[in-house]
Amino acid sequence: MGETTIYGPAYSTYSRTVRLVLEEKGAPYKMVEVDILKGDGQSPAHLARHPYGKVPTVELDGFSLYETGAIERYLDDAVPGPKLIPTDPKQRARMNQIMGLVDSYGYVPIVHGVAVNRLVKPILGQKPDEAEIAKALPEAEKVLAEIENLMGQNPFLAGPQLSLADLHLAPALAYFSMTPEGEAMLKKFPRLSEWWSKMKDRPSMAKTAPKL
Repeated sequence: MGETTIYGPAYSTYSRTVRLVLEEKGAPYKMVEVDILKGDGQSPAHLARHPYGKVPTVELDGFSLYETGAIERYLDDAVPGPKLIPTDPKQRARMNQIMGLVDSYGYVPIVHGVAVNRLVKPILGQKPDEAEIAKALPEAEKVLAEIENLMGQNPFLAGPQLSLADLHLAPALAYFSMTPEGEAMLKKFPRLSEWWSKMKDRPSMAKTAPKL
């Protein structure tokens, strides 16, 4: 088993998710920066890896793959280390459900709607779109409420142990919690807040923290 190469920017939440998987498994990898904010995603080299110019993509032992969920599941199957997909069918289904919630309903309001406006636009010398933030907040709250409901009394999102669901949500929530709106909203969800207080202190999170 060789070293995994990740193509994508370190600041990307989905690139970070892939890095978290490999960190939790104790597997070697290297990052090749593809700065999508500078248009690198549309370069011929990256379009050959991902026809839609998205990030991340990975290569491992000559096998190339894109789409974060597929990457996560493949790495858990192919790379030695702790298993991050539950063997229990219900827990595995819950993991998949929460990952789908993040992708379909959470990423846009949490990351693009709030975090990008509050954190990224000021760095780029742009003003936050307050209307976009206001629209995103109810959508973000609905997603977080449903995730807390689905996790029940479990210490992790899909059951008693860490799974891909936790690593799928954590990077987005890291940015969200850095905003005043996100910090305030998390206080509404005690179980999710307790999960986050433990999750953010994991060594894998520290090793993959982006430098904005």
